[in-house]
Amino acid sequence: MTYKKVYIDVITHFDKNGTILPLRILWEDGTEYDIDRIIDIRPAASLKAGGCGIRYTCMIKGHKKYIFLENQRWFAEGKAI
Repeated sequence: MTYKKVYIDVITHFDKNGTILPLRILWEDGTEYDIDRIIDIRPAASLKAGGCGIRYTCMIKGHKKYIFLENQRWFAEGKAI
């Protein structure tokens, strides 16, 4: 399966220490997803779609998903058609 970068809007919270915490994502079709939990935050590359940045491992509706903050833009790994 082939993947692509899907640039997304993300509603975030900045805590007093400057940590960026994503709360909700808006997918390219307009669907909104709440982030139930953040499991991990680390610098990493997207092995499926290419690119790198800060990778947030999130639980969304019971599924583990990665979203990335790359040069002040958010993206996720989406299936290419």
